[in-house]
Amino acid sequence: MADNRGVWGIDIGQAGLKAIRLRREEGSDRVIADAFDYVQHPKILSQPDAIPEQLIPQALEKFLERNDVKRDKIAISVSGQNALARFIQLPPVEASKISEIVKYEARQQIPFALDDVIWDYQKLGGGVEDSGFMLEAEVGLFAMKRELVMQQLNPFTQAGLEVELIQIAPLALYSYLSYDVLGIRPTDEVAAMDEFTIVLDMGADNTTLLVSNGEKIWIRNVPIGGNHFTRELTKEMKLTFAKAEHLKCNATKSPDPRAVFQALRPIFNNYVSEIQRSIGYFSSVNRDAKISRVIGLGNGFKLAGMQKFLQQNLQYDVQRAEGFTAIVGDGVLNAPMFSENVLSFGVSYGLALQAMGLSRMKTSLLPPEIATARKIRRKKPWAVSAAAALLFGLATSVFGYSYVYNSVNESRFGDAIKHVGSLEKETSDLKINFEKEKANFDQVKSNGDALTKRLETRELWMELYKAVNECLPRDESGTSADIDINLQNRMSLKSIKCEKQLELSEWFASLDRRQSDFMSPDDEKSPPRGEGYVVMLEGTHFHHEEDTTRQGAMYVRQTLLENLKKWTLPGPPGSPPVPVGQLGISHARLVDFEKGDLERRSRSDTTYKGRYTQRWNRRSRNRDDDDRPSSIRGPAGALDLGEMKEEEVAVRETSFIVEFAWKPTPPAQRPKEKPAAQATPAAPKEEE
Repeated sequence: MADNRGVWGIDIGQAGLKAIRLRREEGSDRVIADAFDYVQHPKILSQPDAIPEQLIPQALEKFLERNDVKRDKIAISVSGQNALARFIQLPPVEASKISEIVKYEARQQIPFALDDVIWDYQKLGGGVEDSGFMLEAEVGLFAMKRELVMQQLNPFTQAGLEVELIQIAPLALYSYLSYDVLGIRPTDEVAAMDEFTIVLDMGADNTTLLVSNGEKIWIRNVPIGGNHFTRELTKEMKLTFAKAEHLKCNATKSPDPRAVFQALRPIFNNYVSEIQRSIGYFSSVNRDAKISRVIGLGNGFKLAGMQKFLQQNLQYDVQRAEGFTAIVGDGVLNAPMFSENVLSFGVSYGLALQAMGLSRMKTSLLPPEIATARKIRRKKPWAVSAAAALLFGLATSVFGYSYVYNSVNESRFGDAIKHVGSLEKETSDLKINFEKEKANFDQVKSNGDALTKRLETRELWMELYKAVNECLPRDESGTSADIDINLQNRMSLKSIKCEKQLELSEWFASLDRRQSDFMSPDDEKSPPRGEGYVVMLEGTHFHHEEDTTRQGAMYVRQTLLENLKKWTLPGPPGSPPVPVGQLGISHARLVDFEKGDLERRSRSDTTYKGRYTQRWNRRSRNRDDDDRPSSIRGPAGALDLGEMKEEEVAVRETSFIVEFAWKPTPPAQRPKEKPAAQATPAAPKEEE
């Protein structure tokens, strides 16, 4: 039989206690709101002189004086700021082993021992089952330190209340959004939608940002709330906190509203910047998502001008939640106190919906030992009846067996029983020996796997170094020593440095991209994604032709940089092509360069064996004297070769630094064709 008890959703925030009671209407699926309460704290809990340990029990006591909660279920919220929420894409796994994989992921994701936290998980939308395997399944993992959960639960325990559900506030907001705004019911099949809705719940000290399309969930905590506006007024207008709070709530009625909004403008700008930054990051990891609207909750949204300011700067339709449309109950929904504070009831409404089983969210942070003890206590009457019936049946059975036993002579079966006992002992010994040998085998296999694990990627590094070597320009074999050093093609690398990046897109976003980067347009449009390395090449070259496009940084661009941008390079004669882009090399760019002055170097330093005397005599007729090194200019601009030693030559050295992204790609995963570039949505501009 369905449980038709009333459910209280209670949300204790920084400013006060908000509670709403829901129940099902007899004979229908309608949900009725038949009671609510709003208990404001004498002081905001985050104020320096406020003592939450006293104010919260006082608010709860006042709530219990006004409302009868006997036989009702109670669901409470905990702050999302103190909780951990992770959304994990599982690898292909057997459907029956999802819980084991999630437990493994929990050990990796939760930065505390699992015994020190209360955690739960839920499979979200997406994922298909094929041949017993779950593919592309996404799981939400939620956790909170045990001591913080018990701290939130303690006032209710002391008041003699049994809490059925503990949920973090952002997930309660999801229950409100999916049921009341999107119209999703627990039994509905939710199809993947590209349109996402943002819920902004502005509290006293922070704002909860929830993005969802009913199937996927993304949560972010924005560290700006209503108190930040109040504190800005106390600082700018030299007011007490109480007067500043009153002025903030009645800004349009103040003698000088313009001065009030001018004082609050920096906080408005910071708030919008944080929201834009969060939306930008969400869009970067969900490139197909389309945000259709923003819904504002929390009494902070009653601040004059907030809705219009967000709509102008975010370029989305911003709505305030003026009421709840999926429930009935005029006594609550039309009550002046409820209508005045309806923006702050989103969390308590979502809690009550989940406790009634009307939300797709099933997780709870109620300590498991408490939930187990309650189940046992509630089943005791049934257990006593079952035990009595079992004892009666057992007594009847014993009587029947005793009659049969007396008719059997035990000595007839004594030898057989002893033989069976010896066989059981022998079997047990064999099993023990087998388990020991199996454990030894597993240990040896584990040690071997640990020793050979790195061999899987060793060849990728050798291929990387070979590709870099093939990208360097070079002279024909055996000719370098006979070519003017200024005309030699080769480059020298002083160092190759690799830095691992957990997310290459963050590295790309941090780049100071200038015109001199020479990054290809395709790479500019399509940032790298995922884990990889940033490889930095530091080197020099002496190539310096009279043509300005064949010297300095331009020479690096035309040779090394151009080769690093190619998909493949021709290999040595008789060898296959050298993969460059196929290896995962991309986004090559010139980080820095320095073009040195002409200087004299010994022939042994430059491996120069040419005829520098004839070269300088030949060029002196067509070259301005100011372009020659001062050490080899004579009086009246004549080339003074007498001062240049026979073992020295004039050269110009160019130092450069080139870097590129590298995502190690095994041969089996390398695409044959270069993928087409995809344009990246422009990040929202932050106000200065």
